[in-house]
Amino acid sequence: MWILVMFDLPTETKLQRKAATAFRNFLLDEGFERSQFSVYARFVNGKEAFATRVNRIERHLPDAGDVQILNFTDRQYRDIVHFSDQARRKARENPQQLVMF
Repeated sequence: MWILVMFDLPTETKLQRKAATAFRNFLLDEGFERSQFSVYARFVNGKEAFATRVNRIERHLPDAGDVQILNFTDRQYRDIVHFSDQARRKARENPQQLVMF
């Protein structure tokens, strides 16, 4: 299954920009890949792993802003229609196996 984190964080002050950058870096450190500037995705192995990731994200939330977390199946992820520069991009492939570090 996949976990998708979408967020809209304030960046009006230097402190807010620093918090937004720290949150994005946290997601990258947790193995998320950037889909768009404020949309990150990661493969997780089941509902328990999803709940663990949500708890970790909750502990690293910035003080302000909106964060939404979704989960969906491998098939739903594979069926995402993606346009880039007005051309349809190739369908995404699911990982063949979960990589452990």
